[in-house]
Order: sequence, then C-alpha cells, then structure tokens
Amino acid sequence: MPAYNSVFNSDPNPPRMIGNFPLLPLRTKTRGPAYTLPIPSPPLPAHEAPDVESESYDILDEVLSVFRANTFFRNFEIQGPADRLLIYGIWFVSDCLTKIKPTANIKEAQKDVLNLALDLNFALPGDPAWPLNQMYEPPRDRQDAEQLRQYMSQVRQELAARILARVYEENPDVPSKWWLSFTKRKFMGKSL
Repeated sequence: MPAYNSVFNSDPNPPRMIGNFPLLPLRTKTRGPAYTLPIPSPPLPAHEAPDVESESYDILDEVLSVFRANTFFRNFEIQGPADRLLIYGIWFVSDCLTKIKPTANIKEAQKDVLNLALDLNFALPGDPAWPLNQMYEPPRDRQDAEQLRQYMSQVRQELAARILARVYEENPDVPSKWWLSFTKRKFMGKSL
C-alpha cells in the first residue's frame, strides 16, 4: 500500500515556487507571504477541517488528515511540488508532538509548541541540517531564502495551532493518547 500523496499536486493553477518548494495558499490569520484562503462559512471549530472540495481546504488540513497514516511509511514517492510541503508538514507535526508531555495541559503544551513554531533558527532546503537535500532544491538567492523562511514560519505557526486544537479536542487538561502515540514514529525515518 503506497503512502498518501497530496491532492494539491493536480491543482490546475501551478503554485509559486522557491527552488522546488511550493508556496501554496493557506487558511490562516498568521502574517506571512502566503495567499490567504477564505474562512469557511459558517466557521468550523478549531479541531475540524473543511471538506476537501471546499475552497477553504488547504495543504495544512491535508497534512493533519494524512499524518497518522503516512508516519508508518519509510518510503514516499514525490509526485508533485505539493508533496514536498506535505513531507515538511508531517515532519513538523511530529516535532510538535514530541514537545507535548503526556501530563501537560493545553497552556503548558501551547507554550512549548508555539516556542518551537516561532523559533526562526530552522534549516531550509540546501542547508546541511535539512533532512532530504537530494530531493529539495535550495533557494536561488538570499531574497528567495528569506521569503521561504517567512513562508515556512507561517506554515509552522498555523500547523502548531491546528495540532494543539486536535490534540486537546476532548479535554483541555489531558492530551489525546491517540495523537501522542505517534511521538516515536519518524516519517521516512527522518525528522527536522
């Protein structure tokens, strides 16, 4: 059984690219270079995602929906540019889950996970610390690198908020054991 690839690979409008990393639109209130998708009407609870056919559905909804299934795979065939962002999102969600302690309430977890998301000292494609440099092209110049860093920071902040909403969906005092059971799994055997 193959891993789940992104539905955004078949998007008729090609995304803006830096190297071969796509800058796809996001449904977010976080400031950054991403084109902002509309909020669904009526608004959904923070732990729910819009329907796949909705104009509000974005790549981060997809990251969270395929995360648990894809973490079981050590191999992943990249079928389009959106898959590169999907891989990065899965790695980041995995990092977020490792920051959530099994005894932490939502306030404690927010502090740890948002500190991770707001940290600007993360590797970009082309950096020696980047996990899969053979599959990612580095940015052309310093300006592209800065724009990619801003976009990835926006992705990190939005993913952090969404994963916290899902992990603490049932009880704000206890994280979901179904999400935390994936803390030791590494998608493709790698992490950020």
